[in-house]
Amino acid sequence: MAPAEKAGAAPVAHVGSAPGHVGYGSPLVPVGHDRLAAFAAGCFWGVEDAFRHVPGVVATAVGFTGGRTSDPTYPKVCSHTTGHAETVLVEFDPAKVPYEQLLRVFFKIHDPTEIDRQGPDIGDQHRSAIFTFSDEQAAAARAAKQSAEKAAGTRFATEIAPIGPFYKAEEYHQQYAEKTGSHGCPIRVQLDTL
Repeated sequence: MAPAEKAGAAPVAHVGSAPGHVGYGSPLVPVGHDRLAAFAAGCFWGVEDAFRHVPGVVATAVGFTGGRTSDPTYPKVCSHTTGHAETVLVEFDPAKVPYEQLLRVFFKIHDPTEIDRQGPDIGDQHRSAIFTFSDEQAAAARAAKQSAEKAAGTRFATEIAPIGPFYKAEEYHQQYAEKTGSHGCPIRVQLDTL
């Protein structure tokens, strides 16, 4: 039995691991007609695992963005001196999953009211943020946040900002849940409900 099946989630269809030809601060370029999205919602292991279960997502990678340093590593980001957030870069096929659906998943899998934390994970690297690749994504993100706030009856701490350089995290962080069978960074919903 595969690790995802043990956890009660549907097996992950083949999802790649190099969205936008991700590197360490290099330009991001999706394949063909695919698009890119980037989300920070706490520990990136669980967030990446959730997005890898969304039909239409073709590749994911975890890394760091939104900060002020050009050489972030996991230990440096955890020191709270870089300003970077643990972020999941998602490449998706917009013919199979619209960006708005990815936004709904984002708001569903974490608590957007928490400031600089998610559950037991505390620090600015665990903040709620949407990093956008276009004015259209920014407008969609603002509309989704406003709609979700209205439905929840409260304000969200979620930041919305243009993507800056994205720095891929160390290899042992990539697709962590699939490699280990551990879903140690909890998300708020069952994976098979995405």
